[in-house]
Amino acid sequence: MSRWNSADPSDAVTAFMATLEHPRKSEIEALRQVILAADPSIADGVKWNAPSYRTTEYFATTHLRAKQGVGIILHLGAKVKATAVIGITIADPTGMLTWLAKDRAQATFTDLADIAARASVFQTLLRDWIRNL
Repeated sequence: MSRWNSADPSDAVTAFMATLEHPRKSEIEALRQVILAADPSIADGVKWNAPSYRTTEYFATTHLRAKQGVGIILHLGAKVKATAVIGITIADPTGMLTWLAKDRAQATFTDLADIAARASVFQTLLRDWIRNL
């Protein structure tokens, strides 16, 4: 059992964040709040040693090793699905997503101001993304 496991996965993220030493800790916490507010079905937990987000399964993970800013990797869970071959379609009129595979993308934010400016657009993308789970 990981030291971040808890009866309440959100408590595990709170404990993880309390001990996290990261130059973008404020941005990571701000993104956490933006993601959780995007849809009432979204919850968080610690998966892959990072704050991660789920509905019925995990779909987003904080990229703690991003070279610039803070990244959120969007995926469709840990298990390979047909979407890995056929892909998914997400409306992204602002070009926020960088596609890493047919079923995986990354959104990167430079700082707190960038997060605040693009929060609404990101939340719309997240709601579209979780429809594919």
